[in-house]
Amino acid sequence: MVVTKAISAAEFKATCLEVLDTVSRTGHGIIVTKRGKPVVRVAPLVEKPKNIVGALRGLVTISGDLMSPIDADWDALKR
Repeated sequence: MVVTKAISAAEFKATCLEVLDTVSRTGHGIIVTKRGKPVVRVAPLVEKPKNIVGALRGLVTISGDLMSPIDADWDALKR
C-alpha cells in the first residue's frame, strides 16, 4: 500500500517544480491541503499506448508448445 504524502498549499507554492519532479520520478501522488483540508491531488501522468496491438510486447513469455494437443480430458467435452 502506498501512503500518499500531504503538503500545505503554501509549501506547494514554494516548491511546485520540485514537487512535480518528485511525483514524476517516484510515481507517487501528493495531496495539497488548504487549512488542513485536502484540496487537490497531484498524480503522475500515465500515458496509454498509442496502439493496443503490441502494447504487451516484451511482457509475456511463451513457454512450451501452444498448438499441440494436451493429453487431458475436459469435463466440457463429456456429456
